Amino acid sequence: MSVLAVGLSHRSSPVALLERVALNGETRTRAIGEMVGSDAVNEVMVVSTCNRTEVYADVENPHGGVAAITELLSWHTGVTLGELNEHLYAHFDDNAVQHLFSVTCGLDSMVVGEGQILGQVRDALKEGQETGSVGRVLNDLGQRALRVGKRAHTETHLDHAGADMVSFGLTIATRNLAVTPDPSLPAAEVTPPAGCPMSGQGPLPAERTEPRTLGAALPSGPLTGSRVLVLGAGSMSALSANTVARQGAGTVVVANRTPERAARLAECLNEAYDTVRVGSVPFPDAAASLTDVDLVISCTGAQGLVLTADAVAAATEGRTRPLVFLDLALPRDIDPGVRELPGVHLVDIEDLRQAVAAGTDHDPGRSNALPLVRGIVDEEVDEFRAIRRANEVAPTVVALRAQARGVVESELSRLHGRLPDDLDERTREEIGRAMRRVADKLLHRPTVRVKELAAAPDGESYEAALRQLFDLDLQIPKTPDGETCPGRRSPAVRPAQEKA
Repeated sequence: MSVLAVGLSHRSSPVALLERVALNGETRTRAIGEMVGSDAVNEVMVVSTCNRTEVYADVENPHGGVAAITELLSWHTGVTLGELNEHLYAHFDDNAVQHLFSVTCGLDSMVVGEGQILGQVRDALKEGQETGSVGRVLNDLGQRALRVGKRAHTETHLDHAGADMVSFGLTIATRNLAVTPDPSLPAAEVTPPAGCPMSGQGPLPAERTEPRTLGAALPSGPLTGSRVLVLGAGSMSALSANTVARQGAGTVVVANRTPERAARLAECLNEAYDTVRVGSVPFPDAAASLTDVDLVISCTGAQGLVLTADAVAAATEGRTRPLVFLDLALPRDIDPGVRELPGVHLVDIEDLRQAVAAGTDHDPGRSNALPLVRGIVDEEVDEFRAIRRANEVAPTVVALRAQARGVVESELSRLHGRLPDDLDERTREEIGRAMRRVADKLLHRPTVRVKELAAAPDGESYEAALRQLFDLDLQIPKTPDGETCPGRRSPAVRPAQEKA
């Protein structure tokens, strides 16, 4: 069995290809089901964000797993194998583990250190647990990755040093804004309510009873007095709305296909901020709202364009103020053709990637935190390897002890036939216990050492030597229908698709 990571990211692929390979909705569900139903793949977890599409898998054979996953990616996305192979990367075992840990910490993100990826990995793991595509191997790996991500952000203060996609995108987008401050905005403190799910702060600690108060200087940020339309009401949209409110936006309008979610986000923001007016509109009315806003942030996760160039052109006819779009979605929400419209500016994932490449997001504080995070990742990879190897050697240790017990019981049976008939039962039992203690003590040190040695880079050789020396037969457990079972899935998790 091997852990495998196969995927494309902003580091290996142009955004146009990432957009085509993105797995969302029914396509994602079908692809995961067919991957885990493949003979080469036991478990699957898919992490698909605006930065990457990656498949993590427990496979019988690494090369067979790569081939099966790549072919299914090609089939479900319509991207040819030639195009995929040109930009695809694959990591095996320890390298796959290290890659996932680095991704979860934000080390591999477009905006290094951003914290949204931690939630996205959590969602991917939860999805796999609910559908049954994740079993024991990937559940252990995913849980450990979340622990590593939390530890990195807590111990290194990476959250304080690093930015996020929304903040970085706004830094680029607001260069094209022409905002006139709204004098009617009160210069009050910004006080999110305790535990508001959309405040971006999470629930307050139990020992605190007062809400966290942000500095009064926040309302005079780069978006002071601006009017913002947020398309979508998911986690990234909530973060976007929260961020523009903190940066001093005067008005925020939320549009979502589920009106209740848009209304809930607007309600939370109104409770959190005294300096912003927040409302919601039906999603079909989003285009009509363009006439009244300065900035549009879109991250809906839709499969097609949300706003076409024609719709934007109609809404901006006769407009004199600039209109800026920040498209954080993949696939993209905003028609790239809007760039050709007068007074309209578009910032999308490709623009952000170019800004990163130019060093626009350099932050000395984040640079100081990164070596500490990498050290945590390396430490956790070593520890995970040791635990995994110890688990893998366990069947060999069990087989060795079972063999020894069999020898002891056989010899005891022969001995009892030769002992005097008048020997009392208590003495016979004491003889049996003594022989079993001798066997256990003889095996104790070798079994402890083989578990320790299994954690070394070449640890498999020690387990193999033990099997060869004692001629151990590792029995593979059977499922109720008689099929061989790798013993890797959690009994509480059903496979998404039974293998034929």
